[in-house]
Amino acid sequence: MSTKNVRLEVMKFLEKDIDTFVENYLIPVETIWQPSDMLPDSKKETFFEDLKELREIAKDLPYDFWVVLVGDTITEEALPTYESWLMDVEGVDQVTEGGNGWSKWVRHWTGEENRHGDLLNKYLYLSGRVNMREVEITTHHLINDGFDIGTDRDPYKNFVYTSFQELATYISHNRVSQIAKKFGDNKLSKMCKLIAGDEMRHHMAYSEFVDRIFKVDPSEMMLAFQHMMKLKIVMPAHFLRQSGDALGNAFERFSDSAQRIGVYTATDYVDILKKLIEKWQIDKIDGLTSEAEKARDFLMRLPDRMTRISERLVIPEESHIFKWVTPALIK
Repeated sequence: MSTKNVRLEVMKFLEKDIDTFVENYLIPVETIWQPSDMLPDSKKETFFEDLKELREIAKDLPYDFWVVLVGDTITEEALPTYESWLMDVEGVDQVTEGGNGWSKWVRHWTGEENRHGDLLNKYLYLSGRVNMREVEITTHHLINDGFDIGTDRDPYKNFVYTSFQELATYISHNRVSQIAKKFGDNKLSKMCKLIAGDEMRHHMAYSEFVDRIFKVDPSEMMLAFQHMMKLKIVMPAHFLRQSGDALGNAFERFSDSAQRIGVYTATDYVDILKKLIEKWQIDKIDGLTSEAEKARDFLMRLPDRMTRISERLVIPEESHIFKWVTPALIK
């Protein structure tokens, strides 16, 4: 049987538990929080007072913080790209008889993720601290440009990517929450904390998918894990650009801001890799082919190697000035 056919059989094997995955890792629509729960209520007479308070508190947040919050928002708003990508993964069928279990998972996951961009976008708009038209242009570009995460249509590679990326976004939103709280913006802190909670649940789901695949197809899953880590996990917004800029021109500078304030760093990347190696008990998996054994050896050595590389990174001390956030807007 071909590698592709084995993957399809494994996807069908996992699909029988889709309803359990949805129940365990996602929250019903009628129960989960919605963006309007977190923001000033325009129906209330106190709306303008509440809005004024939001804008006053936002004044104390520093420049790099705003850059990171904008970048996080744009990343969340590019959700159409992520959903369309996952719907095209081998084993996901959104057409036959209304779609299979995997398309149900992708749609429900998308429904939860969609709230994140909605909430952060509205907060940015109400804060009066960013150039929303420039933010919108960047979001428009990012959706137009798509992304290339190196997974092809392979479910094994895609689940490694989503396991890693969901944990990375948890870290990022959680750190933004902590910084907002430090500067006295408790409401923004709560927003980002709730988003981080969603990301952690999603990480737990995708990492369980990988764990189950390791149990039934360990060698191919190991090779897929190695492939993704050799390639390096690129962020979903790696094509980020501002108006008039070339593809990806803004991403490195945005990443510098995130590193400067400790929201997401090279050390975090290594820590996530270590967590996944431990979670999937890579050192204990048996029944591997000789090629997969070599892949395991590579993965076990990789954290130390990447730690040495991360220690040599030099982050610019000065903030790059983005069109999204001019210093005049945050004074």
